[in-house]
Formats: sequence, C-alpha cells, structure tokens
Amino acid sequence: MSSAPRLTARSARCGLALTIALAHDKARAGFDATAHVATSLAGTQTPLAYFLHSKGPATEPVLYLGWILAAICTAVCAIITVMLIIGMFRRRKPEDPRSLSTEGGTSFVYVGTAISTVALLGITVYMLVVLARVAQPPNEPAMTVTVTAYDWWWKVDYGDGPSHFSSANELHIPVGVPVLILLKSADVIHAFWVPELSGKTQAIPGVTNRQWIQADRPGVFRGQCTQYCGLQHAHMAFEVYAQPHTDFEHWIAAQRMPAPVPANAQAARGATLFEKRCAGCHTVRGTRSAGVQAPDLTHVRSRRLIAAGTVANSPESLMQWVQHVQEIKPGALMPDMKLSPAEAGDLSAYLATLR
Repeated sequence: MSSAPRLTARSARCGLALTIALAHDKARAGFDATAHVATSLAGTQTPLAYFLHSKGPATEPVLYLGWILAAICTAVCAIITVMLIIGMFRRRKPEDPRSLSTEGGTSFVYVGTAISTVALLGITVYMLVVLARVAQPPNEPAMTVTVTAYDWWWKVDYGDGPSHFSSANELHIPVGVPVLILLKSADVIHAFWVPELSGKTQAIPGVTNRQWIQADRPGVFRGQCTQYCGLQHAHMAFEVYAQPHTDFEHWIAAQRMPAPVPANAQAARGATLFEKRCAGCHTVRGTRSAGVQAPDLTHVRSRRLIAAGTVANSPESLMQWVQHVQEIKPGALMPDMKLSPAEAGDLSAYLATLR
C-alpha cells in the first residue's frame, strides 16, 4: 500500500475512534454542552456591528474615525495595486550598462513620501481629537456602577450602604444619560468592552480605572472581555440593558428586595441544601448564604443568561450548569455538583423562587 492511501486509511480510523469517544462522553453526561452554548447565543447582536452602528455618544466619534481609516487603507491598497499592475506591463527603455547616470523614478519616492507624511500627521491629529472627545462624558454622570472582573465572570455593584446590591454579568443603565463605570480586577488583567456603547478599558488588579457609557435608545448590548485572561477568556461576556427611566427604577427596586421565603416543602428542602453546598461561595440576600467568591444569586432567575453569557437561563439549563460546570465551561472555579435526582429536584425548586 502506498503512503497516501495508508495515511488516508489511518486518518479515517482515527476519525471514527474520535467520533465514537465523543458520542460515548455525551451519552454519559446526558446532555450536549455545545447545544446549550448555541442556545445561549441565539438572538444576540453581532458585536462587530459597531463598525456600522453607534448607539451612544462614546462611540459615535470612533465610528467616523473607523470609517475614515478604512477608506484611507482601501485607497492605499488600491493605489499600490494599480502601480504594481502598471509596473508589470510597462518596462523601462534599454540603457547603456556602462552609464553611471540614472534618471527618473525618484520623483515618485518624493511625492509618495510627502503624501504619506501629510496623511499620517492628519490622521494623528484627528485621532487625538477623537480621544479628547470620548475621554469625558458630555454631562455629569447620572450614576456610578462598580464592575469587578473575575476569572471568568463580571460582578456589578450598585449603590452604597443599605441600598447596595450586586448582580452578575448584567449591567442595567437608564437611557439617555452617561453612567460612570469604575473598573476593578480580582485576579488578572481583563478588559471591558461594549462595542456599540464604549471603547476598551482594562481592568487591572490593584488599580481602579474609569469608563463611561451611554445608550441613546433602549436595547440589549453585548460586551466582552478583550484582554486574554486564561482558559475561558472567550466565554467571559456580559450584557448591558439600556432601559427607560421608569423601567430602570422598577428593576432597581426589585433587585434590592431580599430573596422570598420558600413557599412549599420542596423549595424549603432546596434552600437547606443550598446553604449546605453553595453558601460558601454564593450570596442570597435575606438568608444565611453570604459567600463572596462567586455571583450573587438573590435574583438569578431574573437574568437572561448565566455563566457569563455561556448558557441560556432556563430551569433545565441552570441545573445542567450546576451539575456539569466543567463540561460546559472547563476550568471554571465552580466544581460539578453531584446531586441525586431528589436533591436536584429540590434545588431546582428553590432556585426557581430566586427571581
């Protein structure tokens, strides 16, 4: 057998073995993690739409700057292409090889250098102007929110003192007013970016950076960590919800409420199980669960996504996440929870009350 057929047969056998192994693993797990991830991302906006759309004053100047830079780059590429084509079909006249004098050609170098210098200086000045325009909000910020980056999720703190509460992977803001973001990191360097609302700002351990965002209309805007921070960097997303002022105030009032008391025996058993197994890391306000190393779950069922935008927040997906964390998001600090069917039912009933 020649080397090519032998390699093809070997590749086919390896592919078949890999397919069988993957099928066995999925059957053993009892669910398809890829399907859960795909479901969570369904209906979300494309982050790269920021090149075509701006939804706030912090990105509008950057939008126009991007268009101008793209036009200049396109023009440069077109000019170079035309010159290459001309050079391929137009030849110089034969010259005496013993001659020491050369004429022509240098004028193109002079003209090209002059045009490039003027263009680069103009772009530099324009970029500095844009940077100055987006450095500060046009008006005094209406509110301040603290966002702390963790491996690999986002903690969002609102208010101070008795009115303080925390959420996770969701940032709610009122429409039409600037919001100041205080950025922190609990572990490594991360970067906060909402493409349609703001530029990129790093979250650095031991440093508090400042960012401001403003949405001109209601909507949901996807954000992402853009500084490589480890294994699950790509699954460290969040969402910004821009709401009319009335809706925003209603959301704030609902989030400040403590968790409700379980209304039935199954939910009560689930609450007891939660305090035994989960309270060391998670907080549920109004209960004895007061962990600080993981997201606050007081109103977890009010969120559209969980696991920093990785999984859709349905009762089924939530329980799959609890029991199969390391298959959905390998490397996450949360371990897989080993639960019996009865315990899973009790815990699900309790989590369903956390709205």
